[in-house]
Amino acid sequence: MTVRDILKMGDARLLRVADAVQVFDTPQLHELIADLRETMAAVNGAGLAAPQIGVNLQLVIFGGTALNPRYPDRPQVPPTVLINPVITPLGEAEEEDWEGCLSVPGLRGVVPRWSHIRYTGFDEKGQPIDRTVDGFHARVVQRECDHLVGKLYPMRVRDFTRFGFTEVLFPGISAAEDD
Repeated sequence: MTVRDILKMGDARLLRVADAVQVFDTPQLHELIADLRETMAAVNGAGLAAPQIGVNLQLVIFGGTALNPRYPDRPQVPPTVLINPVITPLGEAEEEDWEGCLSVPGLRGVVPRWSHIRYTGFDEKGQPIDRTVDGFHARVVQRECDHLVGKLYPMRVRDFTRFGFTEVLFPGISAAEDD
């Protein structure tokens, strides 16, 4: 397992559309997932997409079993490996909430997301995943999957009066916890 460098906004690799994973349950795929987990844990991430570490594959991980200091007031999301995801909104309702991103360190913005979604895909062994979720869980999935189509959350911000530095907007979260 290796902690990988996370690409930052401005790197053209973050704007690519990721390729579908074709083969599951390989040593290379398991090593990539281990690296994603190690990297996400090292920076207190709520999720991480393979493109964020320069790997152009439709693979995201998210969730965990411990309280996340970057999102101290949010409910826990089950640890998940999601490959070749498809997100389907269930209804028209949206929720706005604050988001951050490891590729956009030190900043937060209010982003609209579908309130209730169904997501499908596969785990690392190629077993199907099919979940219906809402709230923070739905937000995390949508944010991570945006990376697979070359989107960063600032591209979804509608009101830039609600976008700024974490240390100003949320003084209780240290800069070290937000990078």
